[in-house]
Amino acid sequence: MLKKKYYNFDELIERSNTASVKYDLRQLFFSKDDVIPMWVADMDFRTPDFIMNAIRKRANHEILGYSIRPESYFTSLIDWLKRRHNWEIRKEWIAFSPGIVPAVNMAVLAFSKRRDKIIIQPPVYFPFFDAVKKHGRKLVSNQLIMENGRYRMDYENLERLCRDGASMLILSNPHNPAGNAWMAEELKKMAAICIKYNVMIVSDEIHCDLVNRGYKHTVLASLSPEIDAQTITMVAPSKTFNIAGMATASVIISNPLLMKKFRKVLDALHIELGNVFGNVASEAAYTYGDEWLEQLLDYLDGNITTLIDFAEKYLPQIKVIRPEATYMAWLDFSKTGMNSKELKEFVIEKAGLGLNEGVQFGPGGEGYMRINLACPRATLVKALEQLKMAFS
Repeated sequence: MLKKKYYNFDELIERSNTASVKYDLRQLFFSKDDVIPMWVADMDFRTPDFIMNAIRKRANHEILGYSIRPESYFTSLIDWLKRRHNWEIRKEWIAFSPGIVPAVNMAVLAFSKRRDKIIIQPPVYFPFFDAVKKHGRKLVSNQLIMENGRYRMDYENLERLCRDGASMLILSNPHNPAGNAWMAEELKKMAAICIKYNVMIVSDEIHCDLVNRGYKHTVLASLSPEIDAQTITMVAPSKTFNIAGMATASVIISNPLLMKKFRKVLDALHIELGNVFGNVASEAAYTYGDEWLEQLLDYLDGNITTLIDFAEKYLPQIKVIRPEATYMAWLDFSKTGMNSKELKEFVIEKAGLGLNEGVQFGPGGEGYMRINLACPRATLVKALEQLKMAFS
């Protein structure tokens, strides 16, 4: 019997001067480079050894020419989705994208026309806004409603927007920034409205593997053949295994007519080859990643508990929206009475933290900040102590 390997998520790794967006752009985004960076959604944990070993093995063959994705690449993803999410897909349903944001943009180009109305549900992942507006589409918002410490969808307004001629809805599932692991009933109700009015659903499920203890991810397309036929699903190993720099994602489309439209855009942009190390890293992640992920989820659960306990004891000014998924938490500062400018200045200058401003995520984000919890616990505790001191 193989001995179980234990991974060390408490390790402090220096990331400055490694061309890291999160660390080396602090001066640009926060006007100082000594804030604790807890903004960009990558992890401060070492990329797993089985991924690094696969990359090193491939690098030993010192020709980095054009590369295909072998059968084993597709098998690893198909098996992972079946094993982790009980979702069965086929190879011909899988298309490549160099990331989820490019995939969302390609979907907008493939499945909508200029001046089409496209629905998003803010506060939500801010690249969705540009994916709509920068291609000449009209952005319409179905703002989420905060109720008892959790967001819910506004189904009445969603139906009105669909009835008024929207052609697409872009969904964040699980939800970024608030961490909702949308339940099957919620998704079914949303999808029924979209199907009724023939509204395409683009489902960004990049955080699907990062569901916190006690919660479950529901793949939207797995709920029924009707939903599947009208849904574009996007997944990637980048958040799960801390390999965002590998720029490798998958777009899953079971409807052959929709796949044909998507591939037309993909072919026109000539980006389907991807990169050789992204292919290798993705296959290794989905083949060997189960045990590492389970240990990661346990550690993140501990960080969530640390945050909530600390806030309840020492930070009465802040309400933590408990994340059901993702490694981010949505912090409600509305009790402080600070406006967005004052809150930004307070968090940077007084607390010495680099967080994401809530207003970045659109309507409903005012008074909130997003914090990245994927860091060693010592880093999180230091950040919380600085926040406590700032208030005192």
